[in-house]
Amino acid sequence: MTHPNTICLWYDGTALDAARFYAETFPNSAVGAIMRAPGDYPDGKAGGVLTVEFTVIGIPCVGLNGGPMFKHSEAFSFQVATDDQAETDRLWNAIIDNGGQASACGWCKDKWGLSWQITPRALTAAITDPDRAAARRVFEAMMQMGKIDIAAIEAARRG
Repeated sequence: MTHPNTICLWYDGTALDAARFYAETFPNSAVGAIMRAPGDYPDGKAGGVLTVEFTVIGIPCVGLNGGPMFKHSEAFSFQVATDDQAETDRLWNAIIDNGGQASACGWCKDKWGLSWQITPRALTAAITDPDRAAARRVFEAMMQMGKIDIAAIEAARRG
């Protein structure tokens, strides 16, 4: 690895599948080096994929096929800033339609249990509006949403 800081994500034998999905789904993403185990290990055999280097939206990651003992949780998530509703819909739907699960306030979880916040820039701008009453209306609207609806956010901002 050439980057000084890499996020290591634990998978139960599915790191390569996850890396390929991320590379196909998110811009500025790719699958890199695949390291195969030089010997048997507790959750794999010699020659099996041990780690996969990949990039998600420019963030260097390594997927480790460590086995079933650790699971992803909402304590870690990728927050993805989107420019418009079409991009928001495309990313949200790609995650959900590939075995993922919808949650609240722009959060969803992929089929491997990794959490994503699909966050339109319009939401971030509206929720930080110096007009605190407008920001509160936006916040209240967002709290009722799964996938973020930019038109509804902008309507709440206007009052």
